[in-house]
Amino acid sequence: MTLSPKKKAGTAYEMSRLYGIPAGTLANLRYQKKGPKYYKNGKSVIYFTEDFEDWLRRKPVLTRDSLPE
Repeated sequence: MTLSPKKKAGTAYEMSRLYGIPAGTLANLRYQKKGPKYYKNGKSVIYFTEDFEDWLRRKPVLTRDSLPE
């Protein structure tokens, strides 16, 4: 199963493939109670793409080029 950017939810593996964040890193973040909001259905972990992208947007790295002059 492949997650497209238009799909509303996906597994940790699908989010890993789509956004380039290793599934192991997502597992570590869940264990630490950090990272994007997720939901559990039994043993399955589900991320909503909106929650995932909101989390990514809250973590910008400011560079010299991104700062106003």
